[in-house]
Amino acid sequence: MLSHRPESAGPAARADGRAPVRALRFDGWIAGIGTASGVRVVLGHWPRSPLGPFSDVMVEEADGHRTLLAPTRETADFVAGTYVFDEVRLVPVEVRVCGRRYWTATAPPLHLRFATGRRGLPGLALRAVPGALAARPGWIALWDRPARLLLGSHTHAGARAGRHQWYGARDLHPVTSATVTYRGDSLGALAPVEPPVRFGTGSTPRRPCLVRITTTVAVGQDRSTTGAAS
Repeated sequence: MLSHRPESAGPAARADGRAPVRALRFDGWIAGIGTASGVRVVLGHWPRSPLGPFSDVMVEEADGHRTLLAPTRETADFVAGTYVFDEVRLVPVEVRVCGRRYWTATAPPLHLRFATGRRGLPGLALRAVPGALAARPGWIALWDRPARLLLGSHTHAGARAGRHQWYGARDLHPVTSATVTYRGDSLGALAPVEPPVRFGTGSTPRRPCLVRITTTVAVGQDRSTTGAAS
C-alpha cells in the first residue's frame, strides 16, 4: 500500500559540540476536520514510523483547550515533545479504512467517522510530484509560500525542544461528510477548521481534508535553525 519504509537517519556529528541532529520520518495520513460546535480535530494515522505503526488524535475545543489522545507513553511523549497541549491522555486509538474513502477513528472519549471525495486540483498537483522528491526538506521549504496562499497551511515549521518539521504532502482529498462525538456529545455538522488549530507553528488547511503525507522531524536542532535537514 505504501511504496517505501520511512527512514530514521543516524545522528550527525556537530563540530561545535552541541546535540546531534536526527531526521525521523513518518509516513501516513493527516485529516483535519472542523465542526459546527467549534471543536477541531486532527487525526494522524502513521502505518510506518520510527515508533512503529500508530495513530493519534489532537482535539482543540472551542475555548482553546488542546488535548492529545495517544496510544502509548512512547508516542505520547514524542508528539507532546513536538506539539503543545494542555492535556495528554493515553487511550487506545483504533483507525479503520473501508475502500480508502470511508474512515473510522475511535479514541475514547472521541469517535470520528468521515468520508472523502475525489481529489481536486491540489490533489492532482501533489500526485504529479515524485514521492522521493516530495519528501525532501529542500523541496518542501520551496513550496511553503504557495501552500500558505492556496491552502492556508505551512509546509515546514519550528517545533518544541528545538525540533523542526517538514510536511511533504503527496495527495489531498476533500472531506465531504463527518460525524464526531466527544465526551458523549455530538459536535454538529462538518465545518471549516476555524480558527486555525494551535498545536504548533504549522496548521491544517481551512477546508476539511485528508492529506497523504511524509513528515520529517529533525530532533536535536536549535530553535534558531532554519535550514533544511538532509
